[in-house]
Amino acid sequence: MRKNLSALLVLLASSSTAGAVEFHFDGYVDLRAVIPGDQESWMQGGLGKLRYGEGDSNFQFAELVGQGVVQITPALMALAVARVEPEQRTFFDLLEAFVRYRPVSTSAFRWSVKAGAFFPPISLENTEIGWTSPWTLTPSAINTWVGEELRTIGLEGTVEWRSDARTISAYASIYGWNDPTGVLVDVRGWALHDRPTGLIDQPVLPYALIYPDEARQRTWEFLEIDYRPGWYAGAAWDETGLGRIDVLYYNNEADPTAIRKDVVAWRTDFWNIGFKTNIGQVTLLAQGLRGETYIKPSPYYWSDTYYESAYLLAGYNITEDWRIAGRGEVFSVNDTNMYESGEMSEHGHALTFAVNYLPYDWLRVSGEVIRVESTRNQRTIEGDPAHVVETQFQLSVRFYLP
Repeated sequence: MRKNLSALLVLLASSSTAGAVEFHFDGYVDLRAVIPGDQESWMQGGLGKLRYGEGDSNFQFAELVGQGVVQITPALMALAVARVEPEQRTFFDLLEAFVRYRPVSTSAFRWSVKAGAFFPPISLENTEIGWTSPWTLTPSAINTWVGEELRTIGLEGTVEWRSDARTISAYASIYGWNDPTGVLVDVRGWALHDRPTGLIDQPVLPYALIYPDEARQRTWEFLEIDYRPGWYAGAAWDETGLGRIDVLYYNNEADPTAIRKDVVAWRTDFWNIGFKTNIGQVTLLAQGLRGETYIKPSPYYWSDTYYESAYLLAGYNITEDWRIAGRGEVFSVNDTNMYESGEMSEHGHALTFAVNYLPYDWLRVSGEVIRVESTRNQRTIEGDPAHVVETQFQLSVRFYLP
């Protein structure tokens, strides 16, 4: 994968020097004041659901993100998103890097294809640079997980039919390097945070997994294990005056017995449905996801996990400078294995409220409070109660560049 990404970056660089191309750069730096929750964060090897937890500082450098777009021709575009963030394994990491070919269309039909590494078209929340949301700092559990474990490293094609009243589209993808998908939602459970996994990063696994006395463990997310491709396909209907609905089915087609670099291939599939509509100045977003992930790394152990989550978000544009949003969501994991311990199963819900102030194009100030209540028996391994309530407050000052 690294060789493919390097080749793509070389293509971007060489293209930017060739003839009449356009280059555009956007970015931001995000600084925060935080009142963290009282559980140890998953990022430190605990089982807290939030980005910041017990022991974390009240002042944080959240991240520096830069996005470069090269318009090579009217039909051909290349994009790369890079991040500097204090918790990632390397100083510099990539979130996305791809090229897209979309010919100019003079008819109702339009098609496009893109290749590289990019987020699958699942989130209705995370629509801004760096996989961020215009409404909240913390995305829903669904889109947190999409940012953590999913990246399309391959090809995606889209066909659209457009009229004045509606746009109907269908898309499909074939990809690799996503065989570990499912490991986090099983061994740690759902989480809510705004830190997507970089392409060369390795997320932290909980101490309470199997290594209570050792240094924190990490897992690969973007690794090809069984050398067979996965796929997804979906469709969307956008009706003027009514809203948009999206349906997607995802299947990584992993071999649950395959192992590489001590990482098991998790056979993961799910259905996702999303809906968006506007009622005056109010925007409503709803999304639901349900899936299964399965491993059988040896004749002596197997694990079969069902996971699901859903949310409803309401956002209100008070003025051009002020907007607020509230979100409620539920989530659960039902894990069964040959030992029938139930330690990895969980259920919970979360409430989020955010206020955003955008007085200038280069400044966004956001305040957010999030409360998560969850029950997970895995916590008892470390002597903690299975049922916990976590509350986190963040005040973010985001400076946009240039």
